[in-house]
Amino acid sequence: MTFTRFALSGALAALIAVPAVAEDWRGWNIHPEGYPNTVALESFAKDVAAKTDGRIEPTVYNNGTLGDQPDAIEQVRNGGLDFANFNMGPMGQIVPATNVMSLPFIFRDVDQMHRVMDGPVGQQFSDALAKEGLVALSWFDSGSRSFYNTKRPIKTPADMDGLKFRVMSNDLYVEMVDDLGGNATPMAYGEVYQSLKTGVIDGAENNYPSFESSNHYEVAKYYSITNHLIIPECICVSTATWEATSDEDKAIVTQAAIDAAVLQRDLWSKREMESRAKVEASGVEINEVDDPKAFQDAMAPVYAGFLKSNPDLESLVKEIQATE
Repeated sequence: MTFTRFALSGALAALIAVPAVAEDWRGWNIHPEGYPNTVALESFAKDVAAKTDGRIEPTVYNNGTLGDQPDAIEQVRNGGLDFANFNMGPMGQIVPATNVMSLPFIFRDVDQMHRVMDGPVGQQFSDALAKEGLVALSWFDSGSRSFYNTKRPIKTPADMDGLKFRVMSNDLYVEMVDDLGGNATPMAYGEVYQSLKTGVIDGAENNYPSFESSNHYEVAKYYSITNHLIIPECICVSTATWEATSDEDKAIVTQAAIDAAVLQRDLWSKREMESRAKVEASGVEINEVDDPKAFQDAMAPVYAGFLKSNPDLESLVKEIQATE
């Protein structure tokens, strides 16, 4: 009996000594190595692994290797992926409230966007996302978006006339381009370079780092600064994954996401300057539009149609516009 007790005691001790099985979190990212978002996401993953003592082991899959964003959104929502860096642009089809962030010129500038998203309004968007299987932990910068094309500088809305522009999959962007006189073509991001090169489209719209890192600047030599969209991005975790996470680890993951956002915003600011310098050096012609207000005024039908279809979101629009 003495031996049996010793054997059982030893077996229990061995079981107690075995560490808990790590949770392997799979994360989606569309951007390449070295991109500000990629660096920040990988920093997030390392922080989570270190501060949970390996209870959670996140891995970031870059370059959209796990699919385009619409596919990845569904995978995160159903728990097939655990976390991701999502742009809010295509999110409106699933979470209508996020379309407010896609209204052209809704944010006055990037700094105002940060203040909005880090405050009560940002929490309202987080709450709306959570109802659809996505927990937004922090907000990344994605700069301001402008038009670029293969044909000519855009100085007034009239210069958009007849040009085919790729847009993200969202009816608001289609309306935006159409009301400016162009022809909108929703298209996956990975198809844009070849479509510009072959003339399937004439242009697209994006920020400097994306314009540069995608090599679109090699074929689209006109970049016109309209700053028409300032769209936040999130670190979002699957609700299924989140609900299976302990309160202690939730606090660690949340802080890691906030720290990653601080890092990303700093890296983004630096990368924007570097990317602009690179595309200018390559021969891209960059111009300011002659009258930004003309572009803003052309968006009146977009706002009118949006608010008619979404009267419950009017207060959210006004709250953003009132934020200093």
